[in-house]
Amino acid sequence: MPKYRKLSHTFYYCVYHIVWTPKYRFKILKDMVADAVEDRIKAICEWKEVEVLELSVQPDHVHLVCSIPPKMSVSEFMGILKGKTAIMLFKSYTSLRKKPYWGNHFWSRGYFVSTVGLDEEKIKRYVKYQEGEDRKEDGTQDLLF
Repeated sequence: MPKYRKLSHTFYYCVYHIVWTPKYRFKILKDMVADAVEDRIKAICEWKEVEVLELSVQPDHVHLVCSIPPKMSVSEFMGILKGKTAIMLFKSYTSLRKKPYWGNHFWSRGYFVSTVGLDEEKIKRYVKYQEGEDRKEDGTQDLLF
């Protein structure tokens, strides 16, 4: 049975799988940058009362499975999330701002979003084990080339 959440006058179950990438899909989300992004995402989600069910920061994209309250649209949430994390990254890592290709935009313009529905466990497993699968694929591609 799904876990329903409650607001003052609403019971809801609004779970989304969201994926977004850095501009030009650069593999920049590594080490300290990845940790900073993950921490900031969790802080913003707590601030906006968004429940993080699964989070995976890959070198060139981010997967987030979360429950967003119905009082906030997904696009509003993503605007806040991408904006606040970009500001934090440019302030913390000034070397990023020096690159001419960023143009003061860290994230690419769009994102992927899907409602989770009945496949929640399958999607959460996919997000959780995505990094291992990416490493397997990268290893296979290295052998081919």
